[in-house]
Amino acid sequence: MLQIYANGSFVPQDQAVTSIYDHGFLYGDGVFEGIRAYNGRVFRLDGHIDRLYDSAKAILLKIPLTKEEMKDAVLETLRVNNLTDAYIRPIVSRGVGDLGLDPEKCGKPNIFIITQPWDAMYGDLYDDGLTAVTVTVRRNAPESLSPNIKSLNYLNNILAKIEANQGGGDEAIILDVHGNISEGSGDNIFVVKNGVISTPPTLNNLRGITRACVIEIAYGLGWQVHETNLGLFDIYTADEVFVTGTAAEVAPITEIDGRVIGDGSVGSITKKLMQEFGKLTQTEGTPI
Repeated sequence: MLQIYANGSFVPQDQAVTSIYDHGFLYGDGVFEGIRAYNGRVFRLDGHIDRLYDSAKAILLKIPLTKEEMKDAVLETLRVNNLTDAYIRPIVSRGVGDLGLDPEKCGKPNIFIITQPWDAMYGDLYDDGLTAVTVTVRRNAPESLSPNIKSLNYLNNILAKIEANQGGGDEAIILDVHGNISEGSGDNIFVVKNGVISTPPTLNNLRGITRACVIEIAYGLGWQVHETNLGLFDIYTADEVFVTGTAAEVAPITEIDGRVIGDGSVGSITKKLMQEFGKLTQTEGTPI
């Protein structure tokens, strides 16, 4: 049975519990990260931990570990479970409080770290491409709840996923409140047109670690990457569309709202980025 890091100790996964009065459970008051380990190394660990602490700072949640201590805890959890290829989920909740909203009534934050084996999220669809549908749910407005806070309240994303499921899509296309392309239910969106790669700015979507990595790879290969607002017209008429995320990695989309993207096959630029990203994950990272 997998062992879970729970506030400094390791316990079997069925014993990693918290109080029903934890504000993470009651109100989604907390933050988390999704991280991957490949071939005995944790990919972009520093970037993920920085984002975790930025999310916590944005909601005035003080994590009772330094960043270095958090990194050590992640690595030790992998070692305890004897994992060299894994998905990693650090979770920091506000902690136990009362039924009121006031976070100042909560005690010490709770820290859990889950590590587990992880296969390709979309299976054979990396070869054939995903089908996506545009959903009516809008991404949280930055003025209300910044999409850059990776909080435990993921209901906005879940509602989009529900709608995608009902519409027969593998993934959702979420717009922001102004009708611009925001992101998928759990990943960033890119389009390719005439050899130029474009992606929405991160004001209305999560600052993805994989997103940033793919942009670096694209620049290194000599391709132009534009961060700009995109609309439905841009994705419908794109030569290629793909999404990026820690769990999804780089995944092609070949149909959106019944419209075939490009010629309906995985595009050459997407294929190259998938290959180069795969190479990078096998050679870069913090040793376990």
